[in-house]
Amino acid sequence: MHAVNFEEAVDNIVNRDSRYHRDAYLFVREALDHTQKLLGRSGKEEIHHVTGQELLEGIRAFALQQYGPMTVTVLEAWGVRHCEDFGEIVFNMIETSILAKTDRDTREDFKRGYDFFEAFRRPFVPTRPSLPFQAELKQIQVRPAAAD
Repeated sequence: MHAVNFEEAVDNIVNRDSRYHRDAYLFVREALDHTQKLLGRSGKEEIHHVTGQELLEGIRAFALQQYGPMTVTVLEAWGVRHCEDFGEIVFNMIETSILAKTDRDTREDFKRGYDFFEAFRRPFVPTRPSLPFQAELKQIQVRPAAAD
């Protein structure tokens, strides 16, 4: 019996649970690596635990870096609409032994996440109107049309 690699394990998960696109699993794995680097916990020689809340913040930062204003669109295409979905993905990977957990880690950790609008759309909402020539538009007076 051979060891299952990451790609095979993800394929097995997606075949068993089709709620999320396989790219969502690849993204979460990359986001975990990104999170560990942000926290200064990267390194292959030992296991570095990341809590659900830390991972959610890392996912947020990584998603914005990778997809910018398209983040919500990409995540929704993968079936991810709430932080709880990230928890389901993580625990699917735990159940397949791709990831490990401590006794304190639960799916509930992902329910205390963030609102997707606030996390992924708000950073791109203009803070003031951005119409060209705003000052000039204010000076234009609209006059009623003359009757023929």
